[in-house]
Amino acid sequence: MLSRTADHLFWMSRYTERAENTARMLDVNYQTSLLPQSAAVAQVGWQGLLSISELLPSYAAKYGQDITPRNVMDFMVRDESNPSSIVSCLRAARENARAVRGALTTELWETQNATWLKLAGYLKSKDFERDPGAFFEWVKHRSHLSRGVAVGTMLQDEAFHFYRMGSFLERADNTARLLDVKFHAVQSDFFGAASAEDQEYDFYHWSAILRSVSGFEVYRKVYRDVITPERVAELLILRPDMPRSLAACMNEVVANLSVVANEVSGETQRRAGKLKADLQYARIDEILLTGLHAFLTQFLDRVNELGGRISQDFLVPVH
Repeated sequence: MLSRTADHLFWMSRYTERAENTARMLDVNYQTSLLPQSAAVAQVGWQGLLSISELLPSYAAKYGQDITPRNVMDFMVRDESNPSSIVSCLRAARENARAVRGALTTELWETQNATWLKLAGYLKSKDFERDPGAFFEWVKHRSHLSRGVAVGTMLQDEAFHFYRMGSFLERADNTARLLDVKFHAVQSDFFGAASAEDQEYDFYHWSAILRSVSGFEVYRKVYRDVITPERVAELLILRPDMPRSLAACMNEVVANLSVVANEVSGETQRRAGKLKADLQYARIDEILLTGLHAFLTQFLDRVNELGGRISQDFLVPVH
Protein backbone atom coordinates (compact mmCIF):
# COMPACT_ATOMS: atom_id res chain seq x y z
CA MET A 1 0.00 0.00 0.00
CA LEU A 2 1.05 3.62 -0.42
CA SER A 3 3.22 4.82 2.46
CA ARG A 4 1.23 8.06 2.67
CA THR A 5 -1.99 6.09 3.21
CA ALA A 6 -0.31 3.98 5.89
CA ASP A 7 0.97 7.18 7.52
CA HIS A 8 -2.50 8.74 7.74
CA LEU A 9 -4.03 5.56 9.19
CA PHE A 10 -1.21 5.19 11.71
CA TRP A 11 -1.63 8.76 12.95
CA MET A 12 -5.43 8.71 12.84
CA SER A 13 -5.40 5.89 15.39
CA ARG A 14 -2.63 7.50 17.46
CA TYR A 15 -4.48 10.81 17.76
CA THR A 16 -7.74 9.08 18.67
CA GLU A 17 -5.95 7.04 21.33
CA ARG A 18 -4.15 10.17 22.58
CA ALA A 19 -7.44 12.02 23.00
CA GLU A 20 -8.80 9.09 25.00
CA ASN A 21 -5.73 8.90 27.21
CA THR A 22 -5.80 12.65 27.83
CA ALA A 23 -9.45 12.31 28.86
CA ARG A 24 -8.54 9.42 31.18
CA MET A 25 -5.76 11.39 32.87
CA LEU A 26 -7.90 14.50 33.25
CA ASP A 27 -10.74 12.43 34.66
CA VAL A 28 -8.57 10.74 37.30
CA ASN A 29 -7.16 14.13 38.33
CA TYR A 30 -10.62 15.67 38.46
CA GLN A 31 -11.99 12.81 40.57
CA THR A 32 -8.95 12.87 42.87
CA SER A 33 -9.27 16.64 43.31
CA LEU A 34 -12.72 16.08 44.86
CA LEU A 35 -11.13 14.16 47.75
CA PRO A 36 -10.17 16.01 50.96
CA GLN A 37 -6.59 17.20 50.45
CA SER A 38 -4.40 20.25 50.87
CA ALA A 39 -4.03 22.85 48.12
CA ALA A 40 -0.35 21.89 47.75
CA VAL A 41 -1.17 18.20 47.15
CA ALA A 42 -3.88 19.16 44.65
CA GLN A 43 -1.45 21.38 42.76
CA VAL A 44 1.11 18.57 42.58
CA GLY A 45 -1.54 16.44 40.88
CA TRP A 46 -2.35 19.05 38.22
CA GLN A 47 1.32 19.82 37.70
CA GLY A 48 1.99 16.11 37.27
CA LEU A 49 -0.66 15.97 34.56
CA LEU A 50 1.19 18.63 32.57
CA SER A 51 4.48 16.81 33.18
CA ILE A 52 3.06 13.56 31.77
CA SER A 53 2.49 15.26 28.43
CA GLU A 54 5.67 17.40 28.64
CA LEU A 55 3.53 20.53 28.48
CA LEU A 56 4.72 22.51 31.52
CA PRO A 57 6.69 25.06 29.42
CA SER A 58 3.79 25.58 26.99
CA TYR A 59 1.35 26.00 29.85
CA ALA A 60 3.64 28.43 31.68
CA ALA A 61 4.05 30.52 28.54
CA LYS A 62 0.28 31.00 28.35
CA TYR A 63 -0.88 31.01 31.98
CA GLY A 64 2.27 31.75 33.98
CA GLN A 65 3.38 29.73 36.99
CA ASP A 66 -0.09 29.60 38.58
CA ILE A 67 -1.37 26.05 38.03
CA THR A 68 -5.13 25.92 38.62
CA PRO A 69 -7.62 23.14 37.77
CA ARG A 70 -9.68 25.47 35.54
CA ASN A 71 -6.66 26.59 33.51
CA VAL A 72 -5.21 23.09 33.16
CA MET A 73 -8.57 21.68 32.05
CA ASP A 74 -9.04 24.50 29.56
CA PHE A 75 -5.50 24.03 28.23
CA MET A 76 -5.83 20.23 27.92
CA VAL A 77 -9.38 20.14 26.53
CA ARG A 78 -10.16 23.09 24.28
CA ASP A 79 -6.90 24.97 23.63
CA GLU A 80 -6.26 24.71 19.89
CA SER A 81 -2.68 25.98 20.29
CA ASN A 82 -1.88 22.90 22.41
CA PRO A 83 -1.23 19.99 19.98
CA SER A 84 -1.98 17.47 22.76
CA SER A 85 -5.36 18.94 23.78
CA ILE A 86 -8.44 16.82 23.18
CA VAL A 87 -9.78 19.21 20.55
CA SER A 88 -6.42 19.24 18.69
CA CYS A 89 -6.12 15.43 18.80
CA LEU A 90 -9.66 14.79 17.56
CA ARG A 91 -9.27 17.37 14.81
CA ALA A 92 -5.99 15.75 13.69
CA ALA A 93 -7.62 12.29 13.79
CA ARG A 94 -10.49 13.54 11.63
CA GLU A 95 -8.13 15.27 9.15
CA ASN A 96 -6.04 12.12 8.77
CA ALA A 97 -9.23 10.11 8.25
CA ARG A 98 -10.46 12.58 5.61
CA ALA A 99 -7.15 12.33 3.75
CA VAL A 100 -7.62 8.55 3.29
CA ARG A 101 -11.40 8.49 3.08
CA GLY A 102 -11.22 5.86 0.32
CA ALA A 103 -9.24 3.46 2.51
CA LEU A 104 -11.82 3.56 5.32
CA THR A 105 -15.17 1.85 5.56
CA THR A 106 -18.17 4.17 5.51
CA GLU A 107 -18.92 3.30 9.13
CA LEU A 108 -15.41 4.20 10.32
CA TRP A 109 -15.35 7.51 8.46
CA GLU A 110 -18.79 8.46 9.78
CA THR A 111 -17.70 7.59 13.33
CA GLN A 112 -14.60 9.81 13.10
CA ASN A 113 -16.51 12.65 11.44
CA ALA A 114 -19.44 12.51 13.87
CA THR A 115 -17.04 12.62 16.83
CA TRP A 116 -15.51 15.86 15.56
CA LEU A 117 -18.89 17.46 14.81
CA LYS A 118 -20.35 16.48 18.19
CA LEU A 119 -17.24 17.72 19.99
CA ALA A 120 -17.71 21.21 18.57
CA GLY A 121 -21.28 21.27 19.85
CA TYR A 122 -20.24 19.89 23.22
CA LEU A 123 -17.67 22.63 23.80
CA LYS A 124 -19.92 25.45 22.56
CA SER A 125 -22.54 24.52 25.11
CA LYS A 126 -21.77 24.70 28.81
CA ASP A 127 -22.07 20.92 29.30
CA PHE A 128 -18.32 20.49 29.81
CA GLU A 129 -18.17 23.08 32.61
CA ARG A 130 -21.28 21.65 34.26
CA ASP A 131 -20.03 18.06 34.33
CA PRO A 132 -16.40 17.45 33.24
CA GLY A 133 -16.64 13.78 34.22
CA ALA A 134 -19.47 13.14 31.74
CA PHE A 135 -17.46 14.84 28.97
CA PHE A 136 -14.41 12.66 29.65
CA GLU A 137 -16.59 9.55 29.56
CA TRP A 138 -17.96 10.71 26.19
CA VAL A 139 -14.44 11.10 24.76
CA LYS A 140 -13.51 7.60 25.98
CA HIS A 141 -16.72 6.17 24.53
CA ARG A 142 -16.05 7.75 21.11
CA SER A 143 -12.56 6.26 21.09
CA HIS A 144 -13.93 2.84 22.02
CA LEU A 145 -16.51 3.20 19.27
CA SER A 146 -13.91 4.14 16.67
CA ARG A 147 -11.71 1.19 17.59
CA GLY A 148 -14.64 -1.21 17.65
CA VAL A 149 -15.97 -0.06 14.28
CA ALA A 150 -12.47 -0.46 12.78
CA VAL A 151 -12.16 -4.03 14.08
CA GLY A 152 -15.72 -4.87 13.07
CA THR A 153 -15.75 -3.42 9.54
CA MET A 154 -12.22 -3.03 8.12
CA LEU A 155 -10.61 -5.62 5.89
CA GLN A 156 -7.70 -7.00 7.91
CA ASP A 157 -5.09 -5.99 5.37
CA GLU A 158 -2.01 -3.76 5.76
CA ALA A 159 -4.16 -0.68 6.34
CA PHE A 160 -5.79 -2.36 9.33
CA HIS A 161 -2.44 -3.41 10.81
CA PHE A 162 -0.97 0.09 10.57
CA TYR A 163 -4.12 1.41 12.26
CA ARG A 164 -3.73 -1.08 15.11
CA MET A 165 0.00 -0.49 15.44
CA GLY A 166 -0.59 3.24 15.97
CA SER A 167 -3.17 2.60 18.68
CA PHE A 168 -0.96 0.30 20.75
CA LEU A 169 2.23 2.34 20.41
CA GLU A 170 0.35 5.40 21.67
CA ARG A 171 -1.28 3.42 24.48
CA ALA A 172 2.06 2.02 25.65
CA ASP A 173 3.55 5.51 25.71
CA ASN A 174 0.66 6.95 27.70
CA THR A 175 0.44 4.10 30.23
CA ALA A 176 4.16 4.43 30.96
CA ARG A 177 3.89 8.21 31.40
CA LEU A 178 0.89 7.87 33.69
CA LEU A 179 2.66 5.30 35.87
CA ASP A 180 5.86 7.29 36.07
CA VAL A 181 4.24 10.54 37.17
CA LYS A 182 1.59 9.07 39.45
CA PHE A 183 4.02 6.85 41.38
CA HIS A 184 6.07 9.94 42.17
CA ALA A 185 2.97 11.86 43.30
CA VAL A 186 2.33 9.64 46.33
CA GLN A 187 3.37 11.44 49.47
CA SER A 188 4.25 8.44 51.63
CA ASP A 189 7.07 6.03 50.85
CA PHE A 190 5.22 2.99 49.54
CA PHE A 191 7.86 0.62 50.90
CA GLY A 192 7.85 2.16 54.38
CA ALA A 193 5.40 2.56 57.19
CA ALA A 194 2.63 5.05 56.53
CA SER A 195 0.16 6.74 58.83
CA ALA A 196 -3.52 5.78 58.75
CA GLU A 197 -4.24 9.06 56.97
CA ASP A 198 -1.55 8.35 54.37
CA GLN A 199 -2.86 4.83 53.87
CA GLU A 200 -6.37 6.11 53.28
CA TYR A 201 -5.11 8.71 50.81
CA ASP A 202 -2.96 6.10 49.06
CA PHE A 203 -5.94 3.75 48.69
CA TYR A 204 -7.94 6.43 46.85
CA HIS A 205 -4.84 7.44 44.88
CA TRP A 206 -4.15 3.92 43.60
CA SER A 207 -7.85 3.25 43.04
CA ALA A 208 -8.04 6.39 40.89
CA ILE A 209 -5.01 5.32 38.86
CA LEU A 210 -6.56 1.89 38.26
CA ARG A 211 -9.87 3.45 37.24
CA SER A 212 -8.06 5.76 34.82
CA VAL A 213 -6.95 2.70 32.83
CA SER A 214 -10.18 0.73 33.38
CA GLY A 215 -8.24 -1.55 35.71
CA PHE A 216 -10.04 -1.39 39.06
CA GLU A 217 -12.32 -4.39 38.48
CA VAL A 218 -9.48 -6.23 36.72
CA TYR A 219 -7.24 -5.72 39.78
CA ARG A 220 -9.91 -7.11 42.10
CA LYS A 221 -10.38 -10.13 39.86
CA VAL A 222 -6.66 -10.87 39.52
CA TYR A 223 -5.41 -10.22 43.06
CA ARG A 224 -8.53 -10.48 45.25
CA ASP A 225 -6.79 -8.42 47.93
CA VAL A 226 -6.02 -4.89 49.07
CA ILE A 227 -4.54 -2.49 46.54
CA THR A 228 -0.76 -2.20 46.84
CA PRO A 229 1.61 -0.10 44.68
CA GLU A 230 3.71 -3.15 43.75
CA ARG A 231 0.68 -4.97 42.35
CA VAL A 232 -0.61 -1.89 40.55
CA ALA A 233 2.79 -1.62 38.85
CA GLU A 234 2.82 -5.34 38.02
CA LEU A 235 -0.69 -5.20 36.54
CA LEU A 236 0.03 -2.17 34.36
CA ILE A 237 3.51 -3.22 33.25
CA LEU A 238 3.81 -7.01 33.08
CA ARG A 239 0.34 -8.60 32.81
CA PRO A 240 -0.18 -9.57 29.14
CA ASP A 241 -3.88 -10.18 29.79
CA MET A 242 -4.47 -6.59 30.99
CA PRO A 243 -5.44 -4.67 27.79
CA ARG A 244 -3.69 -1.40 28.70
CA SER A 245 -0.50 -2.88 30.19
CA LEU A 246 2.89 -2.29 28.60
CA ALA A 247 3.27 -6.02 27.93
CA ALA A 248 -0.11 -6.30 26.18
CA CYS A 249 0.61 -3.22 24.04
CA MET A 250 4.01 -4.53 22.93
CA ASN A 251 2.53 -7.94 22.10
CA GLU A 252 0.10 -6.20 19.74
CA VAL A 253 2.78 -3.97 18.22
CA VAL A 254 5.04 -6.95 17.47
CA ALA A 255 2.16 -9.00 16.03
CA ASN A 256 1.02 -6.21 13.69
CA LEU A 257 4.57 -5.29 12.75
CA SER A 258 5.33 -8.85 11.67
CA VAL A 259 2.41 -8.79 9.22
CA VAL A 260 3.53 -5.62 7.41
CA ALA A 261 7.29 -6.36 7.55
CA ASN A 262 9.33 -5.42 4.48
CA GLU A 263 12.94 -5.80 3.34
CA VAL A 264 14.22 -2.87 5.43
CA SER A 265 12.29 -3.43 8.67
CA GLY A 266 14.39 -6.26 10.14
CA GLU A 267 16.14 -4.08 12.75
CA THR A 268 12.85 -2.46 13.77
CA GLN A 269 11.30 -5.91 14.27
CA ARG A 270 14.33 -7.03 16.29
CA ARG A 271 14.08 -4.05 18.65
CA ALA A 272 10.33 -4.44 19.05
CA GLY A 273 10.76 -8.15 19.77
CA LYS A 274 13.50 -7.46 22.32
CA LEU A 275 11.32 -4.91 24.13
CA LYS A 276 8.46 -7.43 24.17
CA ALA A 277 10.78 -10.16 25.53
CA ASP A 278 12.18 -7.86 28.22
CA LEU A 279 8.63 -7.30 29.49
CA GLN A 280 7.67 -10.95 29.10
CA TYR A 281 10.49 -12.20 31.31
CA ALA A 282 10.76 -9.30 33.76
CA ARG A 283 9.73 -9.52 37.42
CA ILE A 284 8.18 -6.63 39.29
CA ASP A 285 10.46 -7.02 42.34
CA GLU A 286 13.52 -6.66 40.10
CA ILE A 287 12.06 -3.60 38.39
CA LEU A 288 11.27 -1.91 41.70
CA LEU A 289 14.68 -2.82 43.11
CA THR A 290 16.54 -1.18 40.23
CA GLY A 291 14.11 1.77 40.14
CA LEU A 292 10.70 2.17 38.55
CA HIS A 293 11.42 5.66 37.23
CA ALA A 294 14.60 4.48 35.46
CA PHE A 295 12.75 1.50 33.99
CA LEU A 296 9.85 3.60 32.68
CA THR A 297 12.14 6.32 31.32
CA GLN A 298 14.10 3.72 29.38
CA PHE A 299 10.86 2.12 28.16
CA LEU A 300 9.59 5.49 26.87
CA ASP A 301 12.87 6.12 25.06
CA ARG A 302 12.67 2.71 23.40
CA VAL A 303 9.01 3.11 22.42
CA ASN A 304 9.63 6.56 20.93
CA GLU A 305 12.64 5.22 19.04
CA LEU A 306 10.47 2.37 17.78
CA GLY A 307 7.84 4.83 16.54
CA GLY A 308 10.56 6.74 14.70
CA ARG A 309 11.90 3.59 13.09
CA ILE A 310 8.42 2.53 11.97
CA SER A 311 7.98 5.94 10.35
CA GLN A 312 11.38 5.60 8.68
CA ASP A 313 10.75 2.05 7.43
CA PHE A 314 7.13 2.36 6.29
CA LEU A 315 5.64 5.82 6.51
CA VAL A 316 6.05 9.36 5.30
CA PRO A 317 8.29 10.92 8.01
CA VAL A 318 6.42 14.20 8.36
CA HIS A 319 5.24 14.06 12.01
